[in-house]
Amino acid sequence: MNEKTTNKMNNVGRPSAPNQAESASEQIESASKHPTFTGNKALQINEPLLYEVGSIGQTGVDIATPRDIKTNRLGGLDRTTEIGLYGLSEPETMRHYVRLSQKNFAIDMAMYPLGSCTMKHNPRINEKIARLPGLADVHPLQPQQTVTGAIEVIETLAEWLMKLTGMAAVAMSPKAGAHGELCGMMAIEAALRARYEQGSETKKRTKVLIPESAHGTNPATAVFVGYQVVTIKTRDDGTVDPKDIKAALNDEIAAIMLTNPNTCGLFERDIMEIADAVHDAGAFFYCDGANFNAIMGRAKPGDLGVDAMHINLHKTFSTPHGGGGPGAGPVVLSEALAKFAPVPFVKRQGDRVTLVEHTENTASFGRMTAFHGQMGMNTRALAYILSHGQDGIKQAAEDAVLNANYIKAKLKDVMTPAFEEQSAGFKRPAMHEALFTDDFLKDTGITTLDFAKAMIDEGFHPMTMYFPLVVHGAMLIEPTESESKASLDLFIATMRDLALSAKNKQTNRFLGAPFHAPMKRLDETLAARKPILKWQKPQPQAEAAE
Repeated sequence: MNEKTTNKMNNVGRPSAPNQAESASEQIESASKHPTFTGNKALQINEPLLYEVGSIGQTGVDIATPRDIKTNRLGGLDRTTEIGLYGLSEPETMRHYVRLSQKNFAIDMAMYPLGSCTMKHNPRINEKIARLPGLADVHPLQPQQTVTGAIEVIETLAEWLMKLTGMAAVAMSPKAGAHGELCGMMAIEAALRARYEQGSETKKRTKVLIPESAHGTNPATAVFVGYQVVTIKTRDDGTVDPKDIKAALNDEIAAIMLTNPNTCGLFERDIMEIADAVHDAGAFFYCDGANFNAIMGRAKPGDLGVDAMHINLHKTFSTPHGGGGPGAGPVVLSEALAKFAPVPFVKRQGDRVTLVEHTENTASFGRMTAFHGQMGMNTRALAYILSHGQDGIKQAAEDAVLNANYIKAKLKDVMTPAFEEQSAGFKRPAMHEALFTDDFLKDTGITTLDFAKAMIDEGFHPMTMYFPLVVHGAMLIEPTESESKASLDLFIATMRDLALSAKNKQTNRFLGAPFHAPMKRLDETLAARKPILKWQKPQPQAEAAE
């Protein structure tokens, strides 16, 4: 492109005559005054609901007229009237869902800074391997001798998980993180029940210690297993105080559920002292492994005194999640809990690997699922581990921590980092995520929610909002190791611009945002309080308007 041509480009990259170029703001203002006939904005198409596209009685395929059926085999459950669904042709259906997909945000589009979610890149080599014959097309009811490769994948991944965590056993069947928590706590419950039944303890343990900063699944899991929750306060530096835990320990405590690094993005530096105190009291240590990405290859939970921990393959080991695929939550167990692990499990004898469906070990608490876990996610996770190797996994953890601290360092002068002034008298780095409070928004009329909605206008998915609950107006940012410095710098520049606009009380940028998204701000409170969870025949528009 020569200089003459360049001079005829306006500042949004469209060719124009010398006197026709307008500023971007003028063009936007002009566009707002002259809406399109269709309501569309170029490729941003205003997609109607399915029932607004299709028609009752219409069908997209030719269906043969059924013969008369004289014998009713449905026991009175047969339907003889129209169901009232709207029929669409194949092109209408394809266009509808493709257009909807174009309105979604995805990790393949831009940085996805959701804290405590580890939205890292999903390598495409993992997808290719997961689709190989013998892995993608196997069935859990096939005879074992026909799926030896798949069983080998499960066993190899299991070995890696035990190696990386320093634990004695692993249950591969849990389907996701909370399911893994349930598995680990059921193993703990089984171990404590065995003690009671064998007479080594005369009193049943009924309570679980959980920090107030914990993920909500922790108390939910404890209650589901039958325990009462005892809440441990978070001290001024964002961690738990071992003195508080020791004071709460007694013969009623079954376990502690502790996340490390915790939800404030900080490493619980007293973890070994806490583990020793818990074990001395006869209880078990369950570690929420949601944030394992920060320490994998650097520290082994088994060396820190952990008895059980779930591992989110869909976070730490890059398998798709957040609408991209099912989760997977294998649980590693200490020597003390190994015999209480559920079935099925893989077992290696020499060169042969078998899947044990039934065991004579009466200590096992049974099954978590009908089959063998998320085979597709196991394959992807193993591909990620083998492609990185031991050193690469360690590097990934280090890069994730570096990226989070880079964001914190670049934003701390315009936003307010949580726990910056530590009670111990020194400042500590973040681990895998940077946590900010809403103090910098004080007296601006702008909330954390408003700030997050404005991020959507800038093309970024909002960070995690209002969690952890121990931080007022929390903004939790987790960049993961996937982001380049250029990607981080763009995000940082955007956040700085938003923060400065908020401090200058430019409320029109925030209140009511997003303005440029396919859907504007929704009434999320109404949606939460009055959810519509099943299909309902749509009302005529005039009636619905009333």
